[in-house]
Amino acid sequence: MKWLVFSDSHGYIDGMRRAIELEKPDRVLHLGDVVRDGVKLLSACPGLELEQVRGNCDPVDNGPPEERELFFGLHRVWMLHGHTYWVKSGINLLADEARTRGVEVALFGHTHKPLCTRQGALWIMNPGTAGGRPTVTYGVIEEREGELYCRTAVVE
Repeated sequence: MKWLVFSDSHGYIDGMRRAIELEKPDRVLHLGDVVRDGVKLLSACPGLELEQVRGNCDPVDNGPPEERELFFGLHRVWMLHGHTYWVKSGINLLADEARTRGVEVALFGHTHKPLCTRQGALWIMNPGTAGGRPTVTYGVIEEREGELYCRTAVVE
């Protein structure tokens, strides 16, 4: 099973489409800024399974929630944009909350800087920016023989 993770597309879906064509994921997650890009992506990629949360640049009314928890097989994943945990000042607050929640993967955006790190049993990932400035980046979550693996990648 493979999931792609995008954030901060800011009106640009071409890079996300290229990543989807390359990776052929089972599901796509969009971490906000701008959620309407998810709707455009669904039109461009029929049959795509998409989950979204809103970011600080997204309207509060009638949109996706600010955060959500999902299951990747048996593994709990927490997705959010990150601005409510002040991630531009560091990931400690986010990591502490992820451990309190008992999730195995914490996904956030907002900083536009790719990050993939493991702290004990917790994966923390920021896919960077799908908005193309300076480059399009994304995240990948995969499961192999019951183990989770996370990475970030660049759309060439």
